[in-house]
Parts: sequence; C-alpha cells; structure tokens
Amino acid sequence: MRRVRIEDLRLGMEVARTVFDSNGRVLLQVGVKLSDSFIARLGELGIPSLYIQDEFDNGLSVADVVAEETRVEAIKAVKTNFRLLEQQKKINIRIVQTMVDNLIDELLANNHVLVNLADIRTFDDYTFAHSVNVCILSIMCGITLSYHDLKLKELGIGALLHDIGKTKVDISILNKEEELTREEFIEIKKHSEYGFNILRQYPDVSLLSAHIAFQHHERWDGKGYPRQLDGDKILEYARIVAVADVYDALLADRPYRPSYSVSQAITILQRMSGIYLDPECVTALVANIAIYPIGSIVELNSGDIGIVVDNNKETPNRPILKIVYDTKNQRMIRPHEVDLSKLSTVVIRKTLTEEDIACLKIL
Repeated sequence: MRRVRIEDLRLGMEVARTVFDSNGRVLLQVGVKLSDSFIARLGELGIPSLYIQDEFDNGLSVADVVAEETRVEAIKAVKTNFRLLEQQKKINIRIVQTMVDNLIDELLANNHVLVNLADIRTFDDYTFAHSVNVCILSIMCGITLSYHDLKLKELGIGALLHDIGKTKVDISILNKEEELTREEFIEIKKHSEYGFNILRQYPDVSLLSAHIAFQHHERWDGKGYPRQLDGDKILEYARIVAVADVYDALLADRPYRPSYSVSQAITILQRMSGIYLDPECVTALVANIAIYPIGSIVELNSGDIGIVVDNNKETPNRPILKIVYDTKNQRMIRPHEVDLSKLSTVVIRKTLTEEDIACLKIL
C-alpha cells in the first residue's frame, strides 16, 4: 500500500486501510474501489489522503506498531475527555490510564516494529488523532531510552493529554488558516498553562505528567514558552513530547499545507536538533521510524526501481526491496528482492511521486 493525496486519487483505486472518524465509525472500508462520488465525498469530509493498494505489492501487509482497534479506542478516549472538560468541567482519568496501559503493552510487544504508517484523519479530528500519535511516539522514545513501566506511564499520560489546555482556547483561533495576529498567538500560547492547571487538579495524575502540558513548547535553546527554560532545565518527558509533537505535525495534512514525507520530516527534525529540540530525544525518535515506509516505491542509484517490502531496524535507511523495474524502466518478469544493508554501493536515490509512478505505468 502507499499513501496517496486526494488530488492524485483515480477511479478504480482500491482502499488499503480503513478510515475511521474520531467516534470510531467507519468512513471508508478497506477493499472499496474508488468511484468519482467516493472521491468527491472524501473532499467533503476533509480527508486529505488515503492508503491505496498498489499493483506492485501483491497484497503486501504492513504491520502497525499498535492494533487498529487500540488506536481507534484511544482516539475516542481523547475526544471523550476533551468534550467532558468542555461540557462538564472534568475529565475521566481512569479511561486515560487504561488506554495508556494498553498502548504501553502493545508497544513493548511490538518493539521490533518501526513506524511505517501515518494516521489518516479528517481535518476536524486532527487534535484527537494527533494526541494519540504523540503518545505512541513518546512511549516508543521512552522504551528506546530504557524507561521502566512507571516512567512510561507518566510519560504516556502526559503525552496523551499534552494539548488538553486547547479546550480553553477559542475554536476560531485554533482552526484559523490565515496567519495569527499577535493577540491570537498570545492566546494560543496560553494552552500550555491552561493544560497544566487542569491536570494538576487530579491526584491520580503525576505532577510530572502535568508538567508535560506545561513545558512541551519550551525550546532547547531557551526561546520557547511559557517560561523560556533551556536544556536540561526542561523536564525530559516534555523534551520527548516536543519532538513527537513536531514530527507528527509535519506528517499531517493540514488545510493550509500538504503533509511532508517521512524523509523530509526527519530532515527537519535533525535541523531543529540542538536548537529547538533535545538531540538525544530526536535520535531516540528517529530510531523508531521507517525512513522508507513499507510500500514506498523508490529509485536506486543503479537505475533500478523497487518497492520497500521490509525494514532493517539497525539500518533504517537501507531497507529490503523488491525490484520491479530494471535500469531501462522495463517491468521485471521475475521481480527479485535485494537487502540494501548488504549492498554497500547501492543507495536509494529518491522516493517516486505519484506522477513518477503514473509515467512508469504508461511506459
């Protein structure tokens, strides 16, 4: 499967990954063949991209780091707590604790799996899915940093609720597509303190977890907010969540810009390392990301074109490929696999775009 933006979807493409809304309802089922009306409806729902089945991969399966059901339930739990806070001025910490426990269990069981998939979400559900993704990525970083169970739980709870303070910010400011005014940006920045003040009211929430909401916009160089803390003065949990927060935001389609590719997002993170972000936390996150996700179609420096069929966790930039086109752009009658970790002189030149792939099929 590969991720395709809505403007590049074509009649007859087959959905490779079910799309849910934040209530857990199925919006588009796996296996559905796209019609013009389906594609138009996706635009109306604010779904900017889909995973589609690729003719090159012969049903290649892609393992996620957590089960689809677990991710859906976690998104529902975040939405439930945001709505409870808005309507009844309270949150259900027990639901949060249960979901974080489930996520930790699955991530520990799947510690050998790299992150290959981006979550497909509607624009309206962005905050809820983003909170779950940041939680998952943060826990993976904590595992890489050898955190024990209690630290993973404190980190996970704070990560899942890091943006809870946004419930007190005017929705028109949160959803504004144009550049924010100075006054609006000041109001947005208050969500960190709002979140801290909400979470510290709950005795079942560690004060360290609450400080994640308070500090996740502090910068390594001391130019963040709200207190301009720098370096190790920032809680390590918050430094981890800051990296996960930036990475997931880069991968998300937004109304004002399309998503960045995985390799572009990693490059941006590495440029921010030591300035905005803790270098050790950036390294911990990148160690868990498939730079070339399974299903990506790539061109090698040899001229061959292949589809990524598996990752090498020790050398994530050198995956296992199935070569499907030769150096003359001729479709291979007998595709064969190559493991780039065993070929020192062969490297990936680029990931093919939808336009590149369309040209291949015309040849």
